[in-house]
Amino acid sequence: MVLALCAAGFLLLPAGRNLFEDTRDKLAKAKAVTPARVTATDQLPGHPADLTTDGLSNRYWAVSRPGASVTYTFGKPFRLVDLIITNGASKSAEEYARQARALRLDMEITARDGKVHRQEIDLSDKPGPQTVPVGISDVQTIRLTLGAPVGLTRGRHITLAEVEFFQRS
Repeated sequence: MVLALCAAGFLLLPAGRNLFEDTRDKLAKAKAVTPARVTATDQLPGHPADLTTDGLSNRYWAVSRPGASVTYTFGKPFRLVDLIITNGASKSAEEYARQARALRLDMEITARDGKVHRQEIDLSDKPGPQTVPVGISDVQTIRLTLGAPVGLTRGRHITLAEVEFFQRS
């Protein structure tokens, strides 16, 4: 009986730990985290990737093709609770419709121990912030790769207005 309880505890420990951390995420207040560095594989003049973290949703990162990525590097590891993404060129409906936007983001999170977590984020084709719950500890870098563009025609670019990161306080 004791051996069975020990085996069950050993097998259920990771699931229990995840449940415990998720519960703490939901009960605690989240606070914003600002990346120490922002780099991108592509950006158009006047629309660099660091505009995604400037706190203004009317300025944006722009690229000419899908598959471009932006990497956020943080000064110290933290528990990423939520991500808020303002897709497109602006949260204003009129400005949003003037440029193309990605409806899928491939997110790759690298933790302090080197473990990589991957998540596909499907975005709604609408202006305004969209919250993505995450729940990963010891985050050091986050890379977002733009995919599934909509509205990409001649003279228009794929845009991303704002990305906000939140940790448990």
